[in-house]
Amino acid sequence: MTEPDRRAFVTGAALAAGAVVAAPAAAQGSGGAKAATTPAAAAYPKPPFPVQRQPWPGLASKMNPRPDHGETSYKGSGKLAGKRALITGGDSGIGRAAAIAYAREGADVAINYLPAEEPDAREVIALIRAEGRKAVAIPGDLRDERFCRKLVAQAAEQLGGLDILVNNAARQQTRPTIADISSQDFDDTMKTNVYAPFWLTKAALERMGAGAVIVNTSSEQAGDPSKDIVDYAMTRAAVLNFTKGMAKQLAPRGIRVNAVAPGPFWTPLQVSGGATPEKQRVFGESSPMGRPGQPAEIAALYVAAADPALSYSTGQIFGSTGGNGQPA
Repeated sequence: MTEPDRRAFVTGAALAAGAVVAAPAAAQGSGGAKAATTPAAAAYPKPPFPVQRQPWPGLASKMNPRPDHGETSYKGSGKLAGKRALITGGDSGIGRAAAIAYAREGADVAINYLPAEEPDAREVIALIRAEGRKAVAIPGDLRDERFCRKLVAQAAEQLGGLDILVNNAARQQTRPTIADISSQDFDDTMKTNVYAPFWLTKAALERMGAGAVIVNTSSEQAGDPSKDIVDYAMTRAAVLNFTKGMAKQLAPRGIRVNAVAPGPFWTPLQVSGGATPEKQRVFGESSPMGRPGQPAEIAALYVAAADPALSYSTGQIFGSTGGNGQPA
């Protein structure tokens, strides 16, 4: 095989293994192309966005425009058939997109969320069950270590085991200076974004065997922090480091640990205190694509991070930043 042929083969194989985001069939021209799994990027909303405020933690169902989590577009192909997954923050945003994708890839799914997010969670549970998969809803506050242990135990019991843990839930609140970050703010962000993944991972490993996977959510903020969410950015860097260290620790047990690092994505984080009204109006504008990502556009990376076919991939950071590069 010549070098050009080899490069073409590798590129094609990578696209076939991991891609579920594509342009619509109509945009691809005629010739019997299969229906695409997401709309063309050009169809997604761009700033300016209407300024809107919701109390923390916010609901996707009340956002304008409403985010696309892949509800009508994601098409699975059995990559996670028979797997049992727990996803924190699975009611909305990126966690919801991952939950939908996992169910359509053949997994049974438990989601965790705060009680205030129940309306969004009900929609996700219905979508999972519509795929013929088992859906488990477990509301509760991840800042409580006892609840984290209970969450893992309950998910494993109701799912019949645990193969995948997705540490996705996060807290983000904008503060102009460090003086404006109270000790309570700092504690809440650290416990949600760092302590909880630590607690949940410890509990999950008591039930996981070879072939299991832990997927953490980091952020481009890990390497390029914004000045008004410094506490949040600190936690994303910690998660990146945690991912790489645990991947080395757990490799001998046959358990993989990967992370997904999003850039600006249109989720309730932004409208419930994660961005100022000024930043919200132009959210995503500074990315090379000129817009925020939609959760549907990152779901495939959560599938790839857990896909048994990628059994040599651990300690990997799967980025989706709209052109802003990878975190350090």
